[in-house]
Amino acid sequence: MARHLITSAIPYINGIKHLGNLVGSQLPADLFARYQRARGHEVLFLCATDEHGTPAELAAAKAGQDVADYCAEMHLTQAQIAEGFGLSFDHFGRSSSPQNHALTQAFAIRLYEAGLIEERAETQMYSPTDGRFLPDRYIEGTCPNCGFESARGDQCDNCTKQLDPVDLINPRSTVSGATDLEMRETKHLYLLQSKLKDQLEEWIDTREGWPVLTTSIAKKWLNDGDGLQDRGITRDLNWGVPAQFDGAPWQGMDGKVFYVWFDAPIEYIACAKEWVEAGKGDDWERWWRTDKGADDVTYTQFMGKDNVPFHTLSFPATILGSGEPWKLVDYIKSFNYLNYDGGQFSTSRGRGVFMDQALEILPADYWRWWLLSHAPESSDAEFTWENFQTSVNKDLADVLGNFVSRVTKFCRSKFSEEVPSGGSYGARETALMDELATRIRAYEGFMESMDVRKSAQELRAIWSAGNEYLQEAAPWATFKEDPDAAAAQIRLALNLIRLYAVLSAPFIPTASAQLFSSMNTLDTAWPGDVAEALSALPAGHDFSVPENLFSKITDEQREDWQTRFAGIRS
Repeated sequence: MARHLITSAIPYINGIKHLGNLVGSQLPADLFARYQRARGHEVLFLCATDEHGTPAELAAAKAGQDVADYCAEMHLTQAQIAEGFGLSFDHFGRSSSPQNHALTQAFAIRLYEAGLIEERAETQMYSPTDGRFLPDRYIEGTCPNCGFESARGDQCDNCTKQLDPVDLINPRSTVSGATDLEMRETKHLYLLQSKLKDQLEEWIDTREGWPVLTTSIAKKWLNDGDGLQDRGITRDLNWGVPAQFDGAPWQGMDGKVFYVWFDAPIEYIACAKEWVEAGKGDDWERWWRTDKGADDVTYTQFMGKDNVPFHTLSFPATILGSGEPWKLVDYIKSFNYLNYDGGQFSTSRGRGVFMDQALEILPADYWRWWLLSHAPESSDAEFTWENFQTSVNKDLADVLGNFVSRVTKFCRSKFSEEVPSGGSYGARETALMDELATRIRAYEGFMESMDVRKSAQELRAIWSAGNEYLQEAAPWATFKEDPDAAAAQIRLALNLIRLYAVLSAPFIPTASAQLFSSMNTLDTAWPGDVAEALSALPAGHDFSVPENLFSKITDEQREDWQTRFAGIRS
């Protein structure tokens, strides 16, 4: 039995996320976690809310709430929405947890003792209008690299280039909109990433099979321009992990907190401690420390491409620089962006479908199927309502749903609601089993390598194989001449439904659970031998005809949703 540690990039606390955020990290991570559990492996799947830094403070101020209260409320909201989408986290933690505070401060001490943190005086943007220094995300302006007009002070979301606020053209305060910004001297802690460049590059070069998207972004940051830069890891903020604390080997950092991109990845580890202290598991160290048993763990991270630099460089720099035996990531699955209907998702303009809205209009499996089968792996993808309608209607309703409905209703009308006896399998059934054996092994290969789209395509082909068999066998015609032969055909088809429930569960868990219930079985074993899997439900086994598995999306619904979520176009 293998052991899989799986983490999804932790979402910011500042509001409900859109479908692009979902498919860029949490949803494919859940697919992989569910698949590995189904194969009988031990899985620890962790995620959390990213609660520190400017986004939290700004969102709380906009909501008129204390930042701690705001974060607690939004954590609960995000947890409930995640549950609604069937995201099977073993624990959904909080980066503001006491565990993360303590661990972040411990890492900082280790890095300082290793000569990898130093104090530096620097000039930083100060806003006389706001009466405060402005951390990176309190400043927006035009990116000097690509011209994007809403680049943040730490990174451009459009071209992913790492920035400093002084790089921005026409910078402005996101607090007040003030443009009368000036540079003043202050003091901060810096992580000396440049000292770890060779070690990081060697480590990246030893990672096997990483997506080109992941390695190209990491190499770009390592080698472009002046190479890997030292990074300030403290900010002038009130909300966060305090940079001045008992036992700190430095002084003068009062009123400062650690930079959110320093403490947020550490939450992956702290989340496991939270998992244990919440009574959900035990011995978190066997997942995270190689001196405590984590040697045999395969650690996989899922994230959007904008998060890649911090997970390939900054977080590994923290781990490697500490000199302690922490588990490093083995594979980073990164994703491009999902765009919305000819443009971008926009929270401010109400454009696009957000996770809570999606669940209001359709069950989670509809969204899970479309998003995963159109995952933006090799390039950016685009959500359109026409494509969504077509995919749901053809894949879910016509292929899978129709197969289940035809088989169960025909059996009820001709044989009763139990698996019929009689007849035997012939050449057509053998050919189907051979095809399924080949396709299931291909499906497993794609799932193991985290080729999300190819996995979905192979699963759909497995569903289609059952439909093609049913169409060729035509038990409704066979029954008129040879009821026993029709019984054998339907017996095989009913077992196919159970097999589809097993194979489909990582993609559409709610529908799969409905199929298991209708087939009256707790046998969720992953298929080894296909012939054996297709005899799991013996003759005489009771079942029930399920309600309509998937409803088709009508043109009227599509047009209504297209208008409702169009937002205000600029």
